[in-house]
Amino acid sequence: MASIGATWQHAAAADDRGRLPVAGVTTVYKRNSHADVIFGKILEGFDQQGGPGPGLRLASLYIDQLPKSGLGRELAKKHNVPIFDTIEGAVTVGGKGIPVAGVLSVGEHGDYPYTEKTHQHKYPRRRFFDEIAATYKKHDKVVPLFNDKHLAWNFKDARHMYDTATRMKIPFMAGSSVPVAWRQPTLSLPMGCEVQAAIGIGYGGEEAYGFHALEGMQCMLERRKGGETGVASVQAVKGDAIWRSEKDGWWSHDLMESALAVQDGFQRDGWEQRFAKKSTLFLIEYRDGLKAVMAMANGVTHQFGFAAQLKGEAKPAACVLALEETQPFGHFGYLVKAIEHMVHTGKPAYPVERTLLTTGILDRAMHSLADGYKPYETPELEIAYKAVEWPFATGKVGDVPKTT
Repeated sequence: MASIGATWQHAAAADDRGRLPVAGVTTVYKRNSHADVIFGKILEGFDQQGGPGPGLRLASLYIDQLPKSGLGRELAKKHNVPIFDTIEGAVTVGGKGIPVAGVLSVGEHGDYPYTEKTHQHKYPRRRFFDEIAATYKKHDKVVPLFNDKHLAWNFKDARHMYDTATRMKIPFMAGSSVPVAWRQPTLSLPMGCEVQAAIGIGYGGEEAYGFHALEGMQCMLERRKGGETGVASVQAVKGDAIWRSEKDGWWSHDLMESALAVQDGFQRDGWEQRFAKKSTLFLIEYRDGLKAVMAMANGVTHQFGFAAQLKGEAKPAACVLALEETQPFGHFGYLVKAIEHMVHTGKPAYPVERTLLTTGILDRAMHSLADGYKPYETPELEIAYKAVEWPFATGKVGDVPKTT
């Protein structure tokens, strides 16, 4: 199997604006869908109004659930992007080889079933991956592949995708836009710091938004001393079990309040009652002994955040992981910049192992919720990797990425 090299670089030449062609594979393409806020920035600039954009050009599309009319068809027609009825067609742009420099797989939104017991959304991310990988194998060529959000709804599929990409030497990247979003106040844990306790903050549904909260926490914790070594156990709790977890030493009131206090509009009075009524906690023990909590703090906040107590520091470090909540949802622009880097260099901007790990944590947490808050040992999450330096959004929320 061929790997990234001169053949790929020369075959996918940039156009006169320095843009490399990519194929887009998605579930649906409608306004404000992930396809819109990712592909739309390639088609119409980071502001999605014709301004400067990434050094990428959308060369083809596959849309799994494609209506007879709608945004996907409209933009494809406007920008002369062919829509194919197979994933292989999109990756090959209807030809006999692979002329694109990368593939973006966006399996989010659309009419797909949920698992009956755990209520996990069965988006076809593994199917998309397998068909893309099969096309690479058939045409004896690989190009960088980005997978939006968690790798798959279950860890078995995620591990298959990761192992296949490793075996085929596919440059592979995945995950949330939260790690590259704005941080208020600016916070990046020192590489090699000693973390004594940590809390991630999220809101919304446990799976769809819990993944984002996990990624926001993990992009911080992977920088700790010794690097990432994986997770030993996962448990999800609600209601009275939240307070039992505090008594059992999983988290402290002071650190939780520090994590919440930086949130916009945080109301300190009575937050504990609102927190206990609507929140879900993921209790995560890492293999190196660190205990962390990811709190879906519904009823208390509508933002993502993070707080940690570092050894030798008097006060916790805390920040909001801030998103642009209106069009064009500018945090996705910084995700597209990371994808652009991988497509142009053949090297992922940050480790896909981060998302393999968060996918596994989330899968176990969803089963814990369904099984009456059962704790799970997680030998499958012995996933070790080293953090890298990659920039996150700076300036004020909504500032578009700089182009080169």
